[in-house]
Amino acid sequence: MPKYGLALDNLRSAEVVLADGRVLRASADEHADLFWAIRGGGGNFGIAASLEYDVHPVGPIITGGLVAHPLARAVDVMSLYREACAAAPDELMLVAGFLTAPDGSGQKLNGILAAHSGTVADGEAAVRPIKRFGPPVMDAMGPIPYCTQNSLLDGAFPKGALNYWKAQFVTDLSSECIRTIVDAFGRAESPMSQIVVEHFHGAASRVAVDSTACALRVSGFNIVIIAQWTDPRESDRHIGWARDTYTALSPFFAGTRYVNYLDNDETGDPAAIVYGRNYARLRELKTKYDPDNFFNANVNIRPR
Repeated sequence: MPKYGLALDNLRSAEVVLADGRVLRASADEHADLFWAIRGGGGNFGIAASLEYDVHPVGPIITGGLVAHPLARAVDVMSLYREACAAAPDELMLVAGFLTAPDGSGQKLNGILAAHSGTVADGEAAVRPIKRFGPPVMDAMGPIPYCTQNSLLDGAFPKGALNYWKAQFVTDLSSECIRTIVDAFGRAESPMSQIVVEHFHGAASRVAVDSTACALRVSGFNIVIIAQWTDPRESDRHIGWARDTYTALSPFFAGTRYVNYLDNDETGDPAAIVYGRNYARLRELKTKYDPDNFFNANVNIRPR
């Protein structure tokens, strides 16, 4: 993402089936207004029957993986994470995670996940400060196949698990914000629950806000609160933890959100927050391409 932008930034064209049955090719040269809208507006305008992307050479070996520390060290680990993010080149993507050790011990951990898309030598130099901090309880950061990197978190999201997520963006990962995250994760009762802090920077953040429908074009951190469990009888408890954590973090939130993490119980008009100053144009294009709001099972952009 920091090196090559968001997936939508690399979309070259799409074949879109509209609500009235028409099939249009949307690109910079054909139906350019629709092309602008679907790059961030998602499925509000039609069904993508095909997508054509620009692709980039990465790997096959990159520098990536995870370093993890006990939750008791989390304030220091997150301070290190904040410093590493501030110095990160476009080639380096960093994510911090709060999770429970998968060995059944119940130990809560705070880890830093890295993925460097440049040379292995440059990647090893970029993550050296992270690896030197410690000692960690686990250090699995180093040369890794790019395809393996993309599967590292698969086991944390098993099929059939119950999930409730809340997320919002912060532009300043302050020390007080860090302490609030650490305290909140300490209260998580499910060993499957997590808090993830994703760093947004680089190419994805340098695109002009009005170049695509996506309005999230700032540097900062996306805080994702993931309540996950298996017993339906525990739903209220774990959902309550996610909501309480979200409320506790609300003083630090910026006025923008990442659309993919919105849940179906958002209040007000979440699309207005997500799309900001692009919202008015999106509503005009919704009226043009889907005036009856046929495509509404989404973060819905209502026609005018």
